[in-house]
Amino acid sequence: MNREILYDAAVELLKQLIATPSFSKAEDKTADIIEQFLRSKNIPANRLLNNVWCVNKYFDAAKPTILLNSHHDTVKPDPQYTKDPFEPIIEEGKLYGLGSNDAGGCLVSLIAAFLFFYDKEDMKYNIALAATAEEEISGANGIEKLLASTEFSSPFRGLGGGGVIVGEPTQTNLAIAEKGLLV
Repeated sequence: MNREILYDAAVELLKQLIATPSFSKAEDKTADIIEQFLRSKNIPANRLLNNVWCVNKYFDAAKPTILLNSHHDTVKPDPQYTKDPFEPIIEEGKLYGLGSNDAGGCLVSLIAAFLFFYDKEDMKYNIALAATAEEEISGANGIEKLLASTEFSSPFRGLGGGGVIVGEPTQTNLAIAEKGLLV
């Protein structure tokens, strides 16, 4: 898929996510948006509660898997927020709105990367995508629930020697401070 098309699709998806309230434990509507977005790209999306996940087209259980993960829940807006938190606004090349930074921008970037690699053949790694819920409250129905489910983990037996790329704002610095941490 063309990078410019991926960029435009990611920005439009982020705008939809910003415009849709998704407080922790109430992310069903953003999960619907993500699931519908993936299906509109002919990607079979799976869902467990408000967690949406999928694997690349030529998934091979014998290969290691790289999981792309970020969350789509948000905290409630701070009373001092000066803009409408649910109105995606672009000012001076920046997109503003609740969840745009933590972690909508990361999430749609990972979704765009997944789309780019989705139908590539003969890759050394599988690519899996998980858009998860309840991260802001370390809830039991987010990544923890997904990793514990047979439906999610059995197709690739965990990560099989791969790894995880977690989208979370770090002021554009690569961070490995929580390597191996599962909360």
